[in-house]
Amino acid sequence: MSSPVNYLISNEALQAEISPWGAELLSLKNSNGLEYMTDADPAFWSGHAPLLFPIVGSLSCDKFNHAGRAYALPRHGFARRSQFSLVESRGDTVTFALEDSEATRAVYPFAFRLEMAFALTGATLHMTATVHNTGEGDLPFSFGYHPAFAWPLPEGGAKEQHRLVFEQDEPAPIHRVAKGTGVLLPEVEATPVLGRELVLRESLFEADAVIWKDLASRKLTYASPEGPALDISFPDTPDLGLWQVPGARYICIEPWAGHADPQGFDGEFVQKPGIVLLPSGGTRAFRMCVTLR
Repeated sequence: MSSPVNYLISNEALQAEISPWGAELLSLKNSNGLEYMTDADPAFWSGHAPLLFPIVGSLSCDKFNHAGRAYALPRHGFARRSQFSLVESRGDTVTFALEDSEATRAVYPFAFRLEMAFALTGATLHMTATVHNTGEGDLPFSFGYHPAFAWPLPEGGAKEQHRLVFEQDEPAPIHRVAKGTGVLLPEVEATPVLGRELVLRESLFEADAVIWKDLASRKLTYASPEGPALDISFPDTPDLGLWQVPGARYICIEPWAGHADPQGFDGEFVQKPGIVLLPSGGTRAFRMCVTLR
């Protein structure tokens, strides 16, 4: 299969490159050509910003139960490994779509349309994922963003100077996933956030991702005192994951609506903790905005 043609959108402040394979953001540069996304070094992780749909994280035994049958889905679902169709493209916007097919219904027996829109306004990249229920019953799903930003940021100094500053205090404990299975462990850990500030250290990720359920904030700033800052908003997603492979030159800041199965969960898919139920004919949008300053 030939490689898909990527799409560039740009304005006076930013340029973004997006692939129709997974509707994945590959690059975000400023007007001077400085790159704010991962270098995608395959020694660590070659992803850039996959879309997580129709699940976030892992299922118990990589399967879910629906109407008396078990269906197999890999971690984070199939959207990230699917070819999206082009809906619209012009100078500073591009929109893609993925619809159910015979192949998707074999592993996820629901009718849907997932639209993914990218738009630039000034120094802000707007991303909007819209899920449409095109079937007759409720559509159960989760959705998440998984962008990997450069760590350190260009002209941002040492990695150890980088931090996240949340919109609100985040005193709630964090969750971890089990190595090997990826399901949520029942134990929690004390938050690494001091008030609103999290100093980023590679040691945070030695036990895999850092996960918040029902995060208080819907905005945060990723910054180094020596360089640029990214203001990141995610008004429609209550959960957040942070992840990297220690030693890599990226940090994944992942707003989610949903999360991995809790350890031991074997109930119906519609009862899965964190699942979204969308009525027939309904739509649900999930926004993420990244502003360079």
